[in-house]
Amino acid sequence: MNMLDNLKLIGVSALLFVGLAACDRPGPAESAGKKLDQAFDQAGNKIADTADKAADKLVEQGDKADVGIKDAEITAKVKAAIFAEPGLKTLQISVDTIKGVVTLSGSVDTQQNSDTARALAGAVSGVHEVNNRLVIKPGK
Repeated sequence: MNMLDNLKLIGVSALLFVGLAACDRPGPAESAGKKLDQAFDQAGNKIADTADKAADKLVEQGDKADVGIKDAEITAKVKAAIFAEPGLKTLQISVDTIKGVVTLSGSVDTQQNSDTARALAGAVSGVHEVNNRLVIKPGK
């Protein structure tokens, strides 16, 4: 090998060495890639947090709707029980239910009818409490 070939070999070796050494240092592409990865991770976390919050809201709304449906069902059952009772079906009794608490309002002609309406409402499944606001107005 002559001197020129040796210089070429040394030059090529030096270029390879510098090139390999440069690969160990993060360049603009690696920095940009790392920043993109961080941005994607942050976006993913934010999306996951938002999805969790949305899911919580949906569950909460579903629970509220479920309570509303149960309350309507309780009200219907209480009204049916009152209407089925011979001494009460002709009386003016209103039934409202909120979160399992039944409120009876209107008028009855005797304390016994008031107590019967209260007992019928309390016997319905799902009723937690009965507020008896029935007014006794004796019949003529």
